[in-house]
Amino acid sequence: MARVLIMGCGGVAGVAIQKCCQNSEVFEEICIASRTKAKCDALKEKLEGKTSTKITTAQVDADKVEELVSLIREVKPDLVMNIALPYQDLTIMDACLECGVNYMDTANYEPEDITEPEWREIYEKRCKEEGFSAYFDYSWQWAYQEKFKKAGLTALLGSGFDPGVTQAYCAYAQKHLFDEIECIDILDCNGGDHGYPFATNFNPEINLREVSAPGSYWEDGHWVEVPAMSIKREYDFDQVGHKDMYLLHHEEIESLAKNIPGVKRIRFFMTFGQSYLTHMKCLENVGMLSTEPVEFEGHSIVPIQFLKELLPDPASLGPRTVGKTNIGCIFSGKKDGKEKKAYIYNVCDHQECYKELGSQAISYTTGVPAMVGAMMLVTGKWDKPGVYTVEEFDPDPYMDALNKWGLPWQIEDNPEMVD
Repeated sequence: MARVLIMGCGGVAGVAIQKCCQNSEVFEEICIASRTKAKCDALKEKLEGKTSTKITTAQVDADKVEELVSLIREVKPDLVMNIALPYQDLTIMDACLECGVNYMDTANYEPEDITEPEWREIYEKRCKEEGFSAYFDYSWQWAYQEKFKKAGLTALLGSGFDPGVTQAYCAYAQKHLFDEIECIDILDCNGGDHGYPFATNFNPEINLREVSAPGSYWEDGHWVEVPAMSIKREYDFDQVGHKDMYLLHHEEIESLAKNIPGVKRIRFFMTFGQSYLTHMKCLENVGMLSTEPVEFEGHSIVPIQFLKELLPDPASLGPRTVGKTNIGCIFSGKKDGKEKKAYIYNVCDHQECYKELGSQAISYTTGVPAMVGAMMLVTGKWDKPGVYTVEEFDPDPYMDALNKWGLPWQIEDNPEMVD
C-alpha cells in the first residue's frame, strides 16, 4: 500500500487520479496538489465515497523548490507523480532529491522562457552538436542520473502514452518479437471530432509549440531535421480509417535511439486535419504562437499563453468528442535470421472514456499510463536507482497492467508499412 503526491489537476492528472482511486489496493492515500487548490478540492469531492483511497489536497507553486520540499515533508509520500507542466520537471526532481523520494513524470523537460540566456547558450550548443532544434530534450533530466543513483532513488521519465506506452511497446518487441529491430515508426492518430473549428486535445501551449517546430527523425546514427509539416504520409488506421499524418520531432526518439541496440531509423508521425493546420498556420503567421513576451497596454504578455486562455480547455472536450484514437509502433527487423514486421497498437474510444471518467481519449491515454508507471514503482516491480525511461525496464508487468486498466493492446503480424 502506497501514499503518493500527485502534482497537477488538469485533464491528464484527473484521469491518473481517478485511476489511482480505482486501484485503491495499491494507492492507499493520495494528495492532489496544484497552484489552484479549488480544482483539487472539486475532484476530491467528486471522488469521495466512491473509493477507499484516502484523498487530501494542497496548494503549491511547483516552480518553487522550497514550497515543494515543505509539502513533500508534510505528506511523506512514497512517490511524487509529476503530472503538471514539463516546465516544472527540474524543480520537482530537485525537491524529490532533497526529501529522498522517488519521482515520475509524463513528459520531458522544456523551459517556459526560451529566451533565458543561460538556457539559450546550452540549447544552441546542443543544436549544433546533436542536430535537432526542439526545445524539449532529455539531457537536462539525464544529468540527474548520478544524483538519483547516489541517493538510492528512481526517477521514471515519460510514463504517458507517447512517450511512455510507445517505449514499452518497443521494449516488448525487443524482448519477445525480434532478435534485431531495424526500423520503428510511431504513429499517433486521433480520429476524434470535438466540433470546434480549432482546439487542442492537450495543453495548447505545449501542443502548439510541438507541432509548429521543425520535424526530425533518427537515421543511421544521427538526427535529420526537416521543416515543420514537410513530410506527409497517409495511413489506414484500424477502426479510424485513412488519415493524413505528418512527421514531428518527439522525445521518445531520443531515448529509443540510445536504448534499442542496432536500430537504424526511428520516426514519429501524428495525424492532423486540414482545418487544424490552416488555423495553426494563420496563428503562427500573425505571431500568436510566439513564446517571447510583448508589451500590450502597459502589460507584458506571452502571445501563446494568451491564446491558451482563448481556446477551449482540453479537459472540457470530453462530452462533445466522438470517434477513436489509434496509437502504436510499427517495427521491421529480423527474427531467427528472417525478415519480420509487427505493429503493436491500442484503439481508444473518446465516448467510452467519457462514460468512465468524464474525459476525452487524449487525456485518458496519457493518464492511465501515468498510474501504471506509478504502480510499477510503488510495488517494486521497477526498482533501479537512477534516471530512466520506460523502455529501460521489463515491459511485461507494464503491458499486463495496460490491458487490465483500460488500454488493451494488440499485435498485427503483417502490417502496412510507412514508406
